[in-house]
Amino acid sequence: MFRYTKKTLVLEIATLLATLAMLMPFYFLISTSLKTQSQVLDTSALSFPTSPTFENFTTLLSPSGDASSSIFQGLFSSVLITAGTIVALIVIGAPAAYVFARSTSRWSTYTFYLFTIAILLPTQLGVVPLYVEARNFGLVGTPFGMVVIYTGMLIPLAVFLYSGFVRRLPRDYEEAATVDGASRTRVFVQVVFPLLAPATGTVAILAGLIVWNDFFTALIFLNGSGYQTLPVVMYNYVGSLVSQWNLIFAVVIISMIPILVFYFFAQKKFIQGYAGGLKG
Repeated sequence: MFRYTKKTLVLEIATLLATLAMLMPFYFLISTSLKTQSQVLDTSALSFPTSPTFENFTTLLSPSGDASSSIFQGLFSSVLITAGTIVALIVIGAPAAYVFARSTSRWSTYTFYLFTIAILLPTQLGVVPLYVEARNFGLVGTPFGMVVIYTGMLIPLAVFLYSGFVRRLPRDYEEAATVDGASRTRVFVQVVFPLLAPATGTVAILAGLIVWNDFFTALIFLNGSGYQTLPVVMYNYVGSLVSQWNLIFAVVIISMIPILVFYFFAQKKFIQGYAGGLKG
């Protein structure tokens, strides 16, 4: 029987304080974005605006403003590159993981270990040769090039997550489909892949978060192009705003909304797939 003790009370208080500490940055972010410039300078950062205003957001997203065109272009590029990378990772990572998980040959085992090791290596180690080769193939400054680069960077993670989930799937359905005359490709497409929905959700969310928030790679490979992603646009825009924190925080909130909405609808699959990958 559960007993409410002093230790339980202390743990609840500690949990509540930790939650408040983690939520404080979001409070500052929202409250400051709803203030005018004069309110930011004259009131405390802890105070919530008495008359909240969405003027900062309308200023940034106004069709007549230069900022709106940059922000919308950054949003478009980020969505295009992120969505393209997620699709590529699913199309390549799922069948590759299926082969690794079902194959009993040594080469597949060694190759899977190489994929696992690649997860631990920092991408920055290979930026210079990667940039040189990407430039030689005409991949610098284009959304397609960024999709190729991000796919290469994140495919080890996708294969790792998919492999752990495939190993937990029973082979009964696959064997039954094979007996009925289905090819290996048809077995994967019609039987195995639908069962990998939780892992697909996990790969989509993790890859989406990484690509959407990435600044370094986009800055290097899209510098000077018309396809700069939202983090790079934010960086350039924040530099021009200097100390207009109400507008700066409004830009940050705008950049957070798409990925938060995506996570909200896919979080169940994310948790199921992540648990499956770890147990596998």
